[in-house]
Amino acid sequence: MARYTEALCRVCRREGEKLLLKGDRCYTDKCAVERRKYPPGQHGQGYRKLSDYGVQLREKQKVRHIYGILERQFRRYFYEADRRKGITGEVLLQLLETRLDNIVYRMGFAADRRKARQFVSHGHFLVNGKKVNIPSYTVKGGDIVEVKESSRDIPEIVDSLSKAEHRGIPPWIELDSANMRGKVLHIPSREEIQLPIQEQLIIELYSK
Repeated sequence: MARYTEALCRVCRREGEKLLLKGDRCYTDKCAVERRKYPPGQHGQGYRKLSDYGVQLREKQKVRHIYGILERQFRRYFYEADRRKGITGEVLLQLLETRLDNIVYRMGFAADRRKARQFVSHGHFLVNGKKVNIPSYTVKGGDIVEVKESSRDIPEIVDSLSKAEHRGIPPWIELDSANMRGKVLHIPSREEIQLPIQEQLIIELYSK
């Protein structure tokens, strides 16, 4: 599947906030948003007022970039969320948060979601003792995700795990760093998904 391969810092600058797309770099003074607080491009410092549609579109694009998925897949997530019981915006975020690549990132096994997706695709993780190499695999409450025995010496995983506490572990995840294992305690509520997202704008965009 095609992926965004351009400069990630441009994405954060376009949205005007940190999306934590480059792992540890985002926590340093090298962060592009900190150094240049305006959109990229020669007209980036000019004033442009967005229409209602533009605001909604930018919010949707921001969420897509955060989780690293393309438009067609994102639309499928929206339709699935709309079909299920509950508040559509909250269900949408829950579906995105419970992707295996996101869980691996949240547990601290990868510095960012792109690297987490790569690790999962290469078969470095087990879910409930079985190898899963599908980044979009949906993890359920009570599932245990762990690094495969033969992959526990990979420097990038070890280094990322050592910094996991600094980045913070969500309250709905239990991490056993000594055994390179984590457990999803429950599906996160909206209050536990602490991301700068206004999901109602996305619902309004797709409901037109």
